[in-house]
Amino acid sequence: MASLPAIYGAILLGGFIASGLSGIITAQTFTYIKQYPSDTHITKSIVALTWILDSIHTGLVCTASWIFMVQWFGDESKIDDIPAPLAISIALTAFLTLIVHCFFAHRIHKRKLTHNDWRISIPIVVFSFLRLVTALVSTTEMIKLQTMTAFRQNVKWLFTAGLSLSCVVDVLVTASLCFTLRRNRSPHSSMDRIINSIILYTLENNALTSAATIISMICWVTMHNLIFLGVHFVLSKLYANSLLATLNSRKHLQEERSRGALSNELPVAFPGRYQSKYSKRLDPGNKLEINVERTIEYEAPDDGFAKGSPHTPSESPPPTADANHITSNVA
Repeated sequence: MASLPAIYGAILLGGFIASGLSGIITAQTFTYIKQYPSDTHITKSIVALTWILDSIHTGLVCTASWIFMVQWFGDESKIDDIPAPLAISIALTAFLTLIVHCFFAHRIHKRKLTHNDWRISIPIVVFSFLRLVTALVSTTEMIKLQTMTAFRQNVKWLFTAGLSLSCVVDVLVTASLCFTLRRNRSPHSSMDRIINSIILYTLENNALTSAATIISMICWVTMHNLIFLGVHFVLSKLYANSLLATLNSRKHLQEERSRGALSNELPVAFPGRYQSKYSKRLDPGNKLEINVERTIEYEAPDDGFAKGSPHTPSESPPPTADANHITSNVA
């Protein structure tokens, strides 16, 4: 039998973290509503559906925690049981994952860089739907079998396959976006700075979701407790945040593109680590000043100015670059 901290503690801690991330999702949603009132109805519907599903997921997580901590308090016979809200949260996570993956697949397909190539976006959509199917079957089996031990013995492979498919889709999305962006780079293009930042932002977002999926799968396969569920609670929040952060970063990228410069203020998870080398080159604090001294020689005849006639001095040819006459100061 697993220890109580590995069961109740995992559910409690995962619920706390998931609730905090849900608050961030709500803030991102209001930011989107304020900044992008003219977006298409489809995009607005995706944001609204994401927020609604996330709120329902948070309610299910809190309900499952209540059942474990309060309703079943002190009843050791219930330690292996699976509450219905917990099982439903598995399917809801898959729905959120499907929305985010299809959103990125659509962006990849509609990019001019891929020339509407279905060979890139179709595998992402297919694997995402397979991931949803495995989650729905897993939820059904959890409700039917009612205990975690029976679920592990009968359909352990199914839940593992669902997490594996989710990780595969994350890798496909990241690789597709980075490949198409890098293919559009050119040695003398000012857009390279923005493309570099988008690539780093894409890697950070998808690395977080992939890492959480892999950790949940490792805990599920190697540990006989509910730590994997605590991580799984957080997983849906990371996917929802990645979608909203991608939408909310568009205005900043457009402003940087119009100015022709790039700052390090993109909404990445660790912005300080990825300060662009171009921003250092364009730092207004580094100024180069070059002062050029010009020497003009006047030649006067030995007998002075004869007959009061004016003498026009001859100007020497423009000086060449001489180290003795050029001084440079770097402030």
